[in-house]
Amino acid sequence: MKNIAIFASGSGTNAENISKYFADNKNIRVVVVLSNNKNVKVHERVNKLGIPSFVFSRDEFAEGTPVINKLADYAADFIVLAGFMNKIPETLLNAFPNKIINIHPALLPKYGGKGMFGMHVHEAVVAAGEKESGITIHYINEAYDEGAIIFQASCPVLPTDSPEDVAAKVHALEYEHYPHVIEELLTGR
Repeated sequence: MKNIAIFASGSGTNAENISKYFADNKNIRVVVVLSNNKNVKVHERVNKLGIPSFVFSRDEFAEGTPVINKLADYAADFIVLAGFMNKIPETLLNAFPNKIINIHPALLPKYGGKGMFGMHVHEAVVAAGEKESGITIHYINEAYDEGAIIFQASCPVLPTDSPEDVAAKVHALEYEHYPHVIEELLTGR
């Protein structure tokens, strides 16, 4: 059995989607959700599914050991970032080498790096007149959005698309592909 911990900072739609996807899986399960914010909807979403969630402070996350201990309490094998807005500290990277992945709402290496998240990405894509956007699932390393790319999927960006239109297309790709890629990584299929 592979145990996934999800880190989330926001509404938790991707965390919920991933949790539901693995709910009846015999080999993979979401065991805990960790967040840096107690006032976000991810807690409500996953708690309804019977998945515990916890909040850590900025200091606990930066130091790393309290978060690593919580992950050990739940025997987490793998960390999935789903709308998580903090840079992963070195202690956590060392404890989970090549076992932390993220999904970025653009085709990296374009539109990545510090400050490039959420609607900022979609606004930049539209402003640049890009003809396509998409998602990038990648490993986490010490730099924002620079880990090895695992998977990309694209969608067209029409001249009439607003950033909100692009966001909707990208979210659809996230929901469709993120759980499958996680499963492939953890089962080798």
